[in-house]
Amino acid sequence: MARLVAVPEKHRGVDWLRSALQAAVEIEFSTIPPYLCGWWSIRNRKCDAARLIRRIVSDEMYHLGIVCNLLVGLGGRPRIKGSAPVYPGPLPGGVHPGVDVYLSGLTKALVRDVMMAIEAPAAPLTDSARDPLSIGHFYDELLKAFQAVAPELSVDRQMHERIGEDTLRPVRTLEDVERSIEIIKDQGEGTSVSPADDLGDGHMAHYYAFAEVYHGRQLRETDGKWQFTGAPVPFPDTRPMSVVPAGGWARPPAGARRLLDDFDSTYTTVLEALETAWGEGDHHSLTTAVRRMRRLETPAVELMEIPVTGAEKTYGPQFRPRG
Repeated sequence: MARLVAVPEKHRGVDWLRSALQAAVEIEFSTIPPYLCGWWSIRNRKCDAARLIRRIVSDEMYHLGIVCNLLVGLGGRPRIKGSAPVYPGPLPGGVHPGVDVYLSGLTKALVRDVMMAIEAPAAPLTDSARDPLSIGHFYDELLKAFQAVAPELSVDRQMHERIGEDTLRPVRTLEDVERSIEIIKDQGEGTSVSPADDLGDGHMAHYYAFAEVYHGRQLRETDGKWQFTGAPVPFPDTRPMSVVPAGGWARPPAGARRLLDDFDSTYTTVLEALETAWGEGDHHSLTTAVRRMRRLETPAVELMEIPVTGAEKTYGPQFRPRG
């Protein structure tokens, strides 16, 4: 991603846009497994933290759909299975350098070091730290290239699907592109003047929603400053899923091995179905991917109930595709 951003603007044509959108596909997809692990580990799914994280998972699936639509609109084909993320590891494309994304149950460390770190704006309203290569900055560069090139967009192979509270629609015009990219930015990092996502839905942007879980308080503006001084957001009771080690679980017991195999086999079919959906314009494959993704929850939660030998933690999904 740093390499793409370094390309002079006058050299950013359709090929650059396709490369940048593939990087966006990889970024958006890479957020989903760690967020799912955190959500699955929460015992009471009706608590505030669970509802916040579940909404954000849905948003990330929506964002993945947007960038896949944009890519196929330019004649590209999203690579999803072949570019599936490896955990632990950095974010794709070198965005937010130094962030190590790992899989574990929900802990304050996971919220701070993974969830908030992924979604962090270049200049958070609640922090003086700056990150010149934030995801939002990358999308700014992507939008500028679209505006400069003004490419024709094909609706062939684009998907139209309800995803959570949002509806994924084909992107037909430059105005559609601008609106789509602003949605991704606003839902993730908020606007430059407010932690709200500015979409009129009453939701906090992802970074600030995760921060409320971490700080245990809702974010409120007082005397022109945004601070975590609102109503309590209790940290939830969770299943103690351990951090998945590099290379996955070594020599797990038979019960855990069976669940891991089941999970990874289903996960592989999800990746393959997503590729087919946008590769062939096959709506049935997208429906299949969504249905099979829901099936991942059962083996994941069962794994989180199996203790790791010699530890007070449990197993959990490792998101390792087959083949």
